[in-house]
Amino acid sequence: MPKCTEGVVDFGRVGRRVVQAAFDGGDIVSDGGVMLLRQIDERIGLTRAAAGVFADGRRAASVRHSMRSLLAQRIYGLCCGWEDVTDHNTLRHDLALQTAVGRAEELASAPTFSRLERSATPAHAAALHGVLLETFIAGRGEAPRELVLDIDATHVPLYGQQEGAHFHFHYDSYCYLPLYVFCGQDMLACVLRPSWRDPASVLSALIKLLARRLRQAWPGVRLIVRADSGFCRPRALKRFDAWGIDYIIGLAKNPTLQWQVAIAERALAEQYQDCGTKQRLIGEFTYAARSWERERRVIARLEHGPQGPNPRFVVTSLAGDCTELYERLYCARGEAENRIKEAQLDLFGRRASAHRFAANQLRLLLAAFAYTLIIQLRRRALQGTELARACAATIRIKLLKIGAAVVRNTRRVRLLLASSHPLKHVFLSAAHALAP
Repeated sequence: MPKCTEGVVDFGRVGRRVVQAAFDGGDIVSDGGVMLLRQIDERIGLTRAAAGVFADGRRAASVRHSMRSLLAQRIYGLCCGWEDVTDHNTLRHDLALQTAVGRAEELASAPTFSRLERSATPAHAAALHGVLLETFIAGRGEAPRELVLDIDATHVPLYGQQEGAHFHFHYDSYCYLPLYVFCGQDMLACVLRPSWRDPASVLSALIKLLARRLRQAWPGVRLIVRADSGFCRPRALKRFDAWGIDYIIGLAKNPTLQWQVAIAERALAEQYQDCGTKQRLIGEFTYAARSWERERRVIARLEHGPQGPNPRFVVTSLAGDCTELYERLYCARGEAENRIKEAQLDLFGRRASAHRFAANQLRLLLAAFAYTLIIQLRRRALQGTELARACAATIRIKLLKIGAAVVRNTRRVRLLLASSHPLKHVFLSAAHALAP
């Protein structure tokens, strides 16, 4: 067997030169771009605000790591691609991460983060949601005239004995069903729910809380709720009408709706048979389900193609041209799904492996904070660059994952970044944009 006690790996030769590798380079880090996260965090005050509302029940005499440094370490780690708390057993020695967090000694280990997660309560989740909303409000330069709130839900698969785990037939797995609220690219809420709950549960209560704070900040703002048919509930529609909140929400097909459009669908089918190309028509009518207290405006989008008829229905309180409302407003709802994928896949919002339900809610919120940092970095520092529209995973690979040697003494910390990095001009532009 080869002798591997020294950890030297041979990679053959290049010409007359022997190629070897070993993990003995000293203070070299793979995440030299983490300092950009520190800069944007200092600019918007995200982790400092989160630490301010996160009630710390630890005994003060035993505390080695402040709540702000714990949250910053965990959130920066998620941004840099380190999804598990066990990664921090090694990352705690990373000089670049230590510098970004604002410390010159070892950071917190995995057991410390496990204790933090086990201490999480519903009150912590409510307070951290408040920080997300306040960050959104503070980031708007002037009062908006209109805000569109995108509502969507997805599933978080479970593979253990987590609290609240139930089997969901649609997803064919044990899972949670988190509810997300976005306004454009900004995440306003991410509420974890067990999968036995109605997908639209807590919807109206959550919108009421958001609307109250948004109208307090901007009294004249117009609010529009946009969602698919899974969130169309009579109680929610009635409350939105009472609260003066507009909506454009998908409506599930039923025999009455299909009877309303039967003649138009037959005409589209005949036109398709005549010309052989897909036919499309958008119209409107008034409709009231038995559980509704009054009639509402319904927009119908009809299509007939090779697969036959494909009708879609939308209920709305908005006035205006039905084609514009459907194509320009309702169809833009799909962008929220891209944002959910970014938060769940790129920033590990699906890591619900803790036993306690409240701990998994905290993990979901930490991923939301990491998402907010990346969004703010892109918005404030990457405009006009090739990463202006990049997703979180691309920003991580091209801007945060930069090899660097760290030289630290009593007077200075220097990060010697890789000279051959292809996007160093983007890094320098972002650093200048975020300079104090």
